[in-house]
Amino acid sequence: MKMFVEPAHIYLYRDAVDFRKSIDGLVALVEGELERDAYTGALFLFCNKAKDKLKLVYCIFSPALITQWH
Repeated sequence: MKMFVEPAHIYLYRDAVDFRKSIDGLVALVEGELERDAYTGALFLFCNKAKDKLKLVYCIFSPALITQWH
């Protein structure tokens, strides 16, 4: 499978996440609970309680360049 981004690392947040969270809320989880820098070019995956949907956050170099897919 060819990806449209080439992340430095891929991290999966194992606990269920409330999908009403904004990008700022997801970045807060990355930095607070995962203890990772969100702006390193890594890809962060989050799933909902039913584990049938994913949200992806890919941040590169600046808070102005945060992208979220769901």
